[in-house]
Amino acid sequence: MESNNKRVHIIAMGGSVMHALAIALQNRGFTVTGSDDEFFDPSRGRLAAHGLLPEKEGWFPEKIDRSLDIILLGMHAHADNPELTKAQELGLQILSFPEFIYRQAQHKQRIVIAGSHGKTTITAMIMHVLNYHQREFDYVVGARVKGFAETVKLSDAPVIIIEGDEYLSSRIDPTPKFLHYHHHIGLISGIAWDHVNVFPTEDDYVRQFDRFADATPKAGTLVYNDEDALAPVIGSKERADVRPLPYTTHPHEIIDGVTYLINGDERIKLKIFGKHNLLNLNGAKEVLSRLSITGDDFYEAIKSFELPALRLNVLKSGNDYTVFRDYAHAPSKVEATAIAVKTQFPDRDLIGVFELHTYSSLNKAFFSRYAGTLKYCNRAIVYYNPKAINQKKLPGFTPEEVKEAFRHPNLTVIHEAGELATVLKNIDLANKNVLLMSSANFGGLDLGNTF
Repeated sequence: MESNNKRVHIIAMGGSVMHALAIALQNRGFTVTGSDDEFFDPSRGRLAAHGLLPEKEGWFPEKIDRSLDIILLGMHAHADNPELTKAQELGLQILSFPEFIYRQAQHKQRIVIAGSHGKTTITAMIMHVLNYHQREFDYVVGARVKGFAETVKLSDAPVIIIEGDEYLSSRIDPTPKFLHYHHHIGLISGIAWDHVNVFPTEDDYVRQFDRFADATPKAGTLVYNDEDALAPVIGSKERADVRPLPYTTHPHEIIDGVTYLINGDERIKLKIFGKHNLLNLNGAKEVLSRLSITGDDFYEAIKSFELPALRLNVLKSGNDYTVFRDYAHAPSKVEATAIAVKTQFPDRDLIGVFELHTYSSLNKAFFSRYAGTLKYCNRAIVYYNPKAINQKKLPGFTPEEVKEAFRHPNLTVIHEAGELATVLKNIDLANKNVLLMSSANFGGLDLGNTF
C-alpha cells in the first residue's frame, strides 16, 4: 500500500471514477488537490462536501511543482494538457488510474471483472455477498452500489474487487486498463465489439481480451461466460497451471413477474430479473467460490441484492406499468435489457427509448450493429443530440439512416430534447412498460417529472 502521507494532484478530477478516487485517497490520509475544465453533479457536489472542489474550473500549470509526490492522470485530460506538460517538464511521477490502483493493491489478492457488458453488475454482486458475510475487502466499481458509500475503497484489506475496463488507461498510455491490474482471478463476462475510436476493427478489440486471459498467472483462475460467442474461445484455451471456470445462466423461473432461482428443491426469490442478470449472477457465484463463499452462503446473501445505479432501476411504477432507467448503450446491452423486460412482463407492451451518445453508437459505420436490437419492443424511439456528434467530431447522419440501420417497423427518430419530452409525456402508460436506455441523460431531460 502506497504511503498515505503523500501529496497527490489529479488532472481531470471531475470524472465519475477520478472524483471517487480523490475522496478515497483523502479518506486514506493523502493530501489531495485536483483540476478539471468542467465539474458536474454528482461529482461537483460530492467533491465540495469533502472540501476537494477547486475554486475555479480550468487548468493551472502554475500549481504543478516539485512538492507534489504523484500526478494522477484522468482520461479527460488530453496529451497536450498544460498541467500534464508542466509535470512532464519537472520530471514528476505521472500515473494513470489503473497504474495507481495496482500500486495500492500489489500485495492484495486481486479479482478483476472484465467484459463488454455486465461487469458492473457482477462486481456489485460480489461486493454485496462479501459485505453481507462481513468480509474485509477493497473495491473499484463503475456505479453506486446499495450499501456502499463510495465507488472506490482503499484500505489494508487483503482482497480487492476491481471492475476492469478494456479502454485505454490515459491519453499517454494506450494500455487497456484491465492489463495494469495483474489479476489473480479474472472474469470475462462477454465480448462484443465496442470503442471503435481506439479499436477500429473487431479483431483489435477481441485481442485485448486474449491479452487479459493470457495475463492470468500460474495458480490463477479464469472465469468466463460459456454462453457467449467469443469468451469460451478465449477462456477455454489451455494455459499452464490456470484453472478455467466456465459459467452459464442460473436455472430459474418467473412467477407473477418475480424471478426465483432454482436450487434443487429450493426456490430463492430475487429482487432482480433478466436472463443476462442471472448469467451475471452465476459468474459472481463462480468467483466467490474461489474466495471461500459456499453455495449456501451465496444464496443467503444474493436474495437481498439490488442492481447498481442505472441498471434496470425503476423510475416510476403503477399497478399495470413500470418505467425503467438503464445504462445500456452498446448493441448487446440494448438487446439483452429489452429481452429482460419483455420476458419478465410478457403481457405488457414494451416501449424502448434509446439514446445514441457514445463514440461507437454515433458512428455511422457502427450503426448496422444495432439491427434488430429493439425487436422485442412494440414501439421504439431513438434519440440523439446533434451537439454530441459535433463534440466527437463525427460525420452527421439523417433520421432515415438511423431507421434503416435499426430495422424496426415502429421506430421514431428524434433529435430535439423538447420533442422527446413531448412524446414521452403523451405515452399512455396503461398496461405498458417503458425502458429508457442511455449512458448520457437524454439531452438533460428531468425524467422523473416527464412521466
